Amino acid sequence: MKENFLLYILCVITVIYVLNRIRIRLQLSKAKHPSLRGHSKWSRRITSKIPYFYYNEAHYFTCDGAPQNIGQQRKEALHNLATKLNNSCAKTIDYSHQLEKSISDIQFTSNYRIPFPFQKLLPKAFKLGSIVDETLGTKIKDLDGNWRFDLSGSYGVNVFGYDFYKDCMDKGFEQVKDLGPVLGAYHPIIAENVELIKSVSGLDEVSFHMSGTEAVMQAVRLARYHTKKTHLVRFCGAYHGWWDGVQPGVGNRRKVNDVYTLADLSDNALHILATRNDIACVLINPLQAFHPNSDSGSDSTLVASDRATNFDKANYTIWLKKIQEICNRRNIVLIFDEVFTGFRLGYRGAQGYFDVQADLVTYGKTLGGGLPVGALAGQAHLMKRFRKDAPADVSFARGTFNSHPYVMGAMNEFLNRIQTPEIQNIYQTIEDVWNKRVEKFNNKLLANNLPIKITNMHTILSVLYTKPSRYNWMLQFYLKAAGLELSWLGSGRMIMSFNFTEDEFEEVCNRFIEAALAMKNDGWWWQTHVTSEQLTNKKIKRQFLFDMFASMFPVLSQIVPAPIKSIALKPTSKTKSSEGSPHKTADIKPIKEQVDNTAEIKNTTIKKVS
Repeated sequence: MKENFLLYILCVITVIYVLNRIRIRLQLSKAKHPSLRGHSKWSRRITSKIPYFYYNEAHYFTCDGAPQNIGQQRKEALHNLATKLNNSCAKTIDYSHQLEKSISDIQFTSNYRIPFPFQKLLPKAFKLGSIVDETLGTKIKDLDGNWRFDLSGSYGVNVFGYDFYKDCMDKGFEQVKDLGPVLGAYHPIIAENVELIKSVSGLDEVSFHMSGTEAVMQAVRLARYHTKKTHLVRFCGAYHGWWDGVQPGVGNRRKVNDVYTLADLSDNALHILATRNDIACVLINPLQAFHPNSDSGSDSTLVASDRATNFDKANYTIWLKKIQEICNRRNIVLIFDEVFTGFRLGYRGAQGYFDVQADLVTYGKTLGGGLPVGALAGQAHLMKRFRKDAPADVSFARGTFNSHPYVMGAMNEFLNRIQTPEIQNIYQTIEDVWNKRVEKFNNKLLANNLPIKITNMHTILSVLYTKPSRYNWMLQFYLKAAGLELSWLGSGRMIMSFNFTEDEFEEVCNRFIEAALAMKNDGWWWQTHVTSEQLTNKKIKRQFLFDMFASMFPVLSQIVPAPIKSIALKPTSKTKSSEGSPHKTADIKPIKEQVDNTAEIKNTTIKKVS
C-alpha cells in the first residue's frame, strides 16, 4: 500500500512537472513572431529545402499575367537599359567582372540583388557592383567618370559627408604618424577618446575592437560572464552582425540553442523577460524601430509589393522603457547595439533619441572617423574580465589591431568635431529637416501618379510599393541609370548623409521620379485583371509558390490551376544535367547575356536546376 502511494505521488509530480514544462514552452512560443523570422530553427530548416529554379525567356517578362505585347515591351526595355549602362559604364563593369572571379563578396552580392528566379537571365551590367575611385560632397564617381548621388551611405559610415571623413582621416594621421603601426602599446591620444566616449555613452569604461560584430560578441560574453546566465534575447528581424551567436537563423549553419528570438512590441515577450531565470542579456538594435519584426528591406526579397515599415517613435520609446525596467529588476543586462545608429540618430545616438540608458553599448561604423572600428562602453562592474576571488575565471577578449593608432587618430578628430556648435545645431534640427524633405518627396510621387511611397526614420529612407507587382526590383537599375547610387540591397534602405543641401535633395527627387516614370512607361508596373479580380500581392506570392512546386513536380502544373490564370505552364521534356541527374528544362533559347535577343515571346515554361 505504501509503495503504491509513493508511486502515485511520483506520477503526480511527474505529470505536474511535464505540464509545467509544456506551459513554459507555450509561453515562449506565444512570445515569438508568427513569421519564419520569429522561428530561427524552422527558418533555417525550411529555407535550406527551397529549390533553385529560374524563369526562362518566355516566362521572365510575363509572370504577372501580362499579355505578350507587354512582355515584349519589357524585354526591349531591359535590353535598352542594359545597353545604356554598358555604354556608359563599360570600364567599371569589366573591372568588376574580373574581380568577381576572385572575390567571393562580389559573387554573393551579384547573385542577391533581385529575387533568385530572375537572376540567371539578368544582364551582366545589372548584376555587378560598383567600382569607384573618388568622392566629392554627396557624390561618388565610378571608373568611367560617372558621378552619382550616393544613397548607399557606405552602410552607415557616412553620416556627415565624405569630405568630413577624408579630413578626419588626414588630420588624424598627422597626430599619430610618428608612431606608425605600433600594436599592443597605446598612443596617448586614446585617453581623450575614452573620456569622450564615456561622456557620449553615459557609461564608465570602454574597450576597443576591430568591428561592430566583435564589439557585440564581447558585450554578450561579458553579460553571460557576470550574470552567470546562459541565454540572450534578440528581437525578430534585428541584425547584430554576422556572428552566429546573434544570427541563429538563415545564414548560419551552426545550431544555436542559447538564443531566444522574441517578437518586437509584444506583451508576451515582456512576460518572458519578466519570468525566465536563464536570460543574461537583451540585445537591442534601435534601427528595428523602423520596421519592427521585419528584416531590413532588400530587393532580393521583393517577390511582391508587401514591403512595409512602421516607425512610431513614441510607441517604441515606451516599449524600450518597459524592457529597461524589467532588465533592472531581473538582473538582465540591457545592451544597445549602436553600431549603425550611434552618432546618426543624435549626439548620444539611440540612447539620447529614445531617452533610455543601457548597461552596455556597442559602437562602430562612423565612430572611426572613416576607418574601421568597434567599441564597447559599459558599467564598470560589467566590463571587468576577471574575478579577484577566482583568478583563473576570466572572460577573455583580444584583437591584434584593437586601438590601432591611425584609427585612434581619426576617431579623435571625429569625436572632437561632433562637439562643435555647428554639428550640435545639426543634431537639433536634422530630424525635422528630413521629415519635411520626405513629405515633399511623397507629394511629388503622388503628383506623378507613381506607385511608390517613401518612408523614413531620421535620414534612413525606404521605398514602399503601393500597387502589386512582381518587378519592383527593376527600379534599382533605372535609378542607377538616372545617376543615383544604391547599395546592393537596392531600394529597401537608402542612407542619406547630413550634408545633402536642399538643392541636392531636390535633384535626387527629380532623378528618382525620372527613373520611376521611365520604368512605368516601359510596362513594368502594368496592371492586369485575373478572372475579373485585380492582381493582388497574395496572388503573386501564391504564384511564386506554385512556380516553385511546379519546378519540383512538373505534373502539378497540369492538374492544379495557376493562381494567376493567364499564365499557362506547358509540359517540359526531361534531360540530363551535367551531374547526370534528371531535371526539367524547356526547349526555348535563353536571353543572351546582354539581352540582345528580342525574339517573339513564346509560351510560359519554368526551368528547374538540380
